[in-house]
Amino acid sequence: MKITKVETVYDGFYKLRKLTVQDGDQQLTRERFEPGRAVAALVYDTNKQEYVFVRQFRIGAEQEVEEIAAGMLDKGHESPEEALRREIEEELGYAEVDHLEHIVTIFPSPGGNAETIGIYYAEVSQQSGAGGGVASENENITLLRLSRAEMDAREWRDAKTLIAVQWARLNKK
Repeated sequence: MKITKVETVYDGFYKLRKLTVQDGDQQLTRERFEPGRAVAALVYDTNKQEYVFVRQFRIGAEQEVEEIAAGMLDKGHESPEEALRREIEEELGYAEVDHLEHIVTIFPSPGGNAETIGIYYAEVSQQSGAGGGVASENENITLLRLSRAEMDAREWRDAKTLIAVQWARLNKK
């Protein structure tokens, strides 16, 4: 298969592109949703010995979702690590990240979505702010602190969170 043409159908908060794909003798048309590049982290507070998650309303789920801290890379030259440190401060209130470890970068839904999410493990120790998100971005985030046992017992429905929690189960005893 070969992409022969790409057209922008919608260019708003996200992008939607129409792709023409050549598959042998057939020419197919497909749409691709392009949210951009995201990062997310399973955050562990080493002083409190708790994992720190967020709860927020998500449009796709049409309900509040409990998940790991996450956000989009800003346009320009922001690295995934810089974006993640920014998100941890905005959402959780930790200005300093003591340890950051890349777990995996995933395609959450590659059938029609171009998004990638870099998933990390982060250790923090000194909360310097309240967190809760950025008002100008209309974020209304509640922090959720869980012990290891509470985290392990919970049923996670968000894919990036499930991957990070499973990684912790296998790698952080």
